[in-house]
Amino acid sequence: MNAERLIEKKRDGGVLTAEEIRGLIEGYTAGDVPDYQMAAWCMAVYFQGLTAAETAALTRAMAASGPRADLSSIPGVKVDKHSTGGVGDTVTLVTAPIAAAAGVPIAKLSGRSLGFTGGTVDKLSAIPGYRTALSFEEFIRQVREHGIAMAGQSAELCPADALLYALRDATGTVESLPLIASSVMSKKIAAGADAVVLDVKCGRGAFMKNRKAAEALMEEMTALGTAAGIRVIAFVTDMEIPLGCAIGNSVEVDEAVEVLSGGGGQRLAALSKTIAGAMICAGEKAETLAEGRRIAEAMIESGRALDKLKECIAAQGGDASWIGVRPLTPQDGAYDVYAGADGYVEDIRPVELARVVMDMGGGREKKEDDVDLTVGLRLWKEAGAPVAKGEKILTLYGRDGLPMEALARRAAAAVRIGPERNVFPLIYRMADSREA
Repeated sequence: MNAERLIEKKRDGGVLTAEEIRGLIEGYTAGDVPDYQMAAWCMAVYFQGLTAAETAALTRAMAASGPRADLSSIPGVKVDKHSTGGVGDTVTLVTAPIAAAAGVPIAKLSGRSLGFTGGTVDKLSAIPGYRTALSFEEFIRQVREHGIAMAGQSAELCPADALLYALRDATGTVESLPLIASSVMSKKIAAGADAVVLDVKCGRGAFMKNRKAAEALMEEMTALGTAAGIRVIAFVTDMEIPLGCAIGNSVEVDEAVEVLSGGGGQRLAALSKTIAGAMICAGEKAETLAEGRRIAEAMIESGRALDKLKECIAAQGGDASWIGVRPLTPQDGAYDVYAGADGYVEDIRPVELARVVMDMGGGREKKEDDVDLTVGLRLWKEAGAPVAKGEKILTLYGRDGLPMEALARRAAAAVRIGPERNVFPLIYRMADSREA
């Protein structure tokens, strides 16, 4: 395998064979292909794209770069879920316990935050004692015994993707559709699930800014899953405004508990029930998405979903005693912001709020950055809601040494109050590989 020749071939618009792509990935994973050559190849892909066959070959090669999780000892249809990420996207913490309570085995491997999007592993790490690092054996045993495990991505799983993602992040090639699709689906294939529910975010608060690109990514990932023998149910959903009312790690856990208790933000609750319903349907515990959603609502109303979250926390060494007693987020650093006028919440700019939380220490620009899991903010009014002058609209949860007044001004500026009662969509499109 000659890496230079493959770079030139793709640069000039050529089509690589499956054998050439496999050799390139194997060589890069083994350290025989240096970063500078792989970076050049990624840039060639960024400009020239990949055919469907090339993307499928790349996905298979990355999935095969490490051991594949064997979930065959777990009875039932094992379901995974993935979101492309956004601001206030706490859906995994809500949907995984709901689907597991309905009898669907949930094997969820997640990543950490990067940039303005939150990471499920960071949110779980905010729970005292919770172990996000599980061996394959521990992970499989927990799903078999408790019906759910939510853990961090193993370094053993799909190592080629970990190497390639870090390189793409440093070379301006993250936004390539085939590279995104193969990155996501190679991990899902390697994780061993029978079915995957995908949530592709679209809008200001997501990596994919326009609907056309988001739908193209959804279609590409659905095709890759289908080719690998995995059922895929996929959604394109709105991230023009924050999905949830909480932004930050521990505060998003708090909102997840609220949704599982029948409350929480309306947008987060609505989408979580739909996604959980799709997971229940994919797990063959419901015939239709509508039936799956009804079951999801019943799991919340009965308290079984919240109990399943507590069970998962305890199984992974965490302390769930605070649930139903007090918020997980420390309240002593709270700083309230009030509306300056009557009207409606016309707009909430997600990235600006996420940047406030990052500047409080609640996110990372680089993977090696430390994160303060206790800081964040909470919106008390959703987009479209009426508001009166002097009414509390948000709270910042900070700590000593932070310029809270200046941070609060920035957060307040991201929430526009005016005379219009705007309505924001939630779901743009849905696809099911079984109906394709």
